[in-house]
Amino acid sequence: VSGEGFVEGQGVTWNVTGTVTEVKDSPATNTFTYTPNEGTNADNYTITPEYGTLTITPVTDEVVVTITGGTASVTYNGQPHKVEGWAVKSITQAENEPPYDESNIGFEGKAIAEGTDANTYPMGLTESQFKNNNANFTNVRFVVEDGKLTISKRKVTLTSSDAEKVYDGKPLTKKEVKVSGEGFVEGQGATYDVTGSRTDV
Repeated sequence: VSGEGFVEGQGVTWNVTGTVTEVKDSPATNTFTYTPNEGTNADNYTITPEYGTLTITPVTDEVVVTITGGTASVTYNGQPHKVEGWAVKSITQAENEPPYDESNIGFEGKAIAEGTDANTYPMGLTESQFKNNNANFTNVRFVVEDGKLTISKRKVTLTSSDAEKVYDGKPLTKKEVKVSGEGFVEGQGATYDVTGSRTDV
């Protein structure tokens, strides 16, 4: 209350209704209403309300968001494979601050790794693909651990056969090869040239 003020024993009761929660909504007008107290005749006063402003400043302490891309490991089977997506591994920020939520994170681009042949296929995630969409925090740093798809080679063992006979002066050969281990994918394989030969004891 300023100006000439109310006569002693008179005045008003006010109800301040101004409010603001987000940086993006400030400054806001600090509105209020008032009601003359008992024994106060408003006609005896020229009452001029002057509204202040409410301003919220953003959190400037660093917030570190660690992102991990999806990973998958499979064994080669001749079929295409893929892994998609990313997740928030951790959010680190100063104590006693409003929590930074992963819903505040924006993402642009693709989060996918795919391949068919035995190899390692990186997802290719980068920090620049992630954005802070919350104006209440102005110092958000993203740390990205890239995702990947790993297709391992199949383990195949090729074993030539054993053979024996009584000496007859003719070369001993055995052209068979046995496939073991994980084996070849259906429809794939190898052609074998078995060169082992023995004539004498």
